[in-house]
Amino acid sequence: MSEIEIQLKKGVLGLCVLALLSRGDSYAYEIASRMADAVDMGEGTIYPLMRRMQSDGLVTTYLEESPSGPPRKYYRITETGRTRLAAQVEEWRGFTAAVDGLIGGAASAPAANADEEGEPSHDA
Repeated sequence: MSEIEIQLKKGVLGLCVLALLSRGDSYAYEIASRMADAVDMGEGTIYPLMRRMQSDGLVTTYLEESPSGPPRKYYRITETGRTRLAAQVEEWRGFTAAVDGLIGGAASAPAANADEEGEPSHDA
C-alpha cells in the first residue's frame, strides 16, 4: 500500500463511518467489515475511532440483544454527527474535484511540448 493511500484512508475513515451510520444504526464489527471490504481498513482501527467519535458527540450507543451471544453495542449517528457528515461531504467533493482538475489526463496523455528526452521544450 502506498503512502498516499495510507494517508488518504486515515483522513476519510470518520467520514466513511458517519456515511454508513447515516443509513442506519450498526455495531462496530459490522462497520469494520463493511469498511474492510470498501477501503481495506483493519478491524483494530474501528474501536478507537468509534470511541473518539462517541466522545466528540458524533455518535451515541445503545445495547441490543443478540441471538448469538451477549448484547451488541450499536452506534447511532447524532444530529452533531449529521452536521459534521454534511460538512465533510462538501469538503470531500470540493477536494476531489480540485484534485481531479489538477491530475485530469496526466497519466494517460503525453506531456505537451516535450522534446525527445521528455524534457519540456522551451520553444514558443
